[in-house]
Amino acid sequence: MGDPLLTFAINVARDAGGILVDKLGRALQVSNKGAIDLVTEAVLASEKLIIERIRSHYPRHSILAEESGASENSSGNTTSEWKWIIDPLDGTTNYAHGYPCFCVSIGLERAGKLELGVVYDPLRNEMFAAERGQGATLNERRIRVSAVAELNQAMLCTGFPYNVRERPDFARDFSNFTMKAQAVRRDGSAALDLAYVACGRFDGFWEDGLNPWDLAAGVLLIEEAGGKVSDFAGAPLDIYSPRVLATNGLVHQSMIAVIRG
Repeated sequence: MGDPLLTFAINVARDAGGILVDKLGRALQVSNKGAIDLVTEAVLASEKLIIERIRSHYPRHSILAEESGASENSSGNTTSEWKWIIDPLDGTTNYAHGYPCFCVSIGLERAGKLELGVVYDPLRNEMFAAERGQGATLNERRIRVSAVAELNQAMLCTGFPYNVRERPDFARDFSNFTMKAQAVRRDGSAALDLAYVACGRFDGFWEDGLNPWDLAAGVLLIEEAGGKVSDFAGAPLDIYSPRVLATNGLVHQSMIAVIRG
């Protein structure tokens, strides 16, 4: 993985993660309201670092960031074929409570196609990275999805949508998967969940209500690690739609069958 773009993304994610760790301790030592303020400060500081680095090194590229939304390149009105999709802190609620499950996620599209992605867990110092056609790695070691083929032997993961009342199928699907899989987990960081599917810790993941910055890096990680990503019906995934099903490929159809009810 000698692509300078990927090396750049890895270095930026590592530095942004360092900001999050540095501010985490202070956020936990103050009152609840103060903690919320410091979490916001941490998110904004992480995003500011990432955006400033991109604009410094790749001023012609566009950016889509969770906090500041979409921004075109800084060199004029033309839209770049390159777009960085960034989440400066995925797992904000976890971070606010000191629960050690959060990450920085950075993906890069070229003409609408994902080209690279990194997911960095700064507390475990785990750097997941993928480049289209070059495979996926965890701390520079090649990773593959799991070989679990039966749903009743699979460990799955999901996320709870914030607007759960507007998604009545969620409780049904969660209940059904709990009955049919070996285990279901909910960790609160979709980007890390996808990275864990890529390296075989989870066998499948589903969630309704995600955003492109939650998905961009993790989707490419899974595809490059030999897994499969789709919408709930099995059609090719559009990261700008909210429903994602990601698996090792072997339990994919079984999970679609559960979702279809």
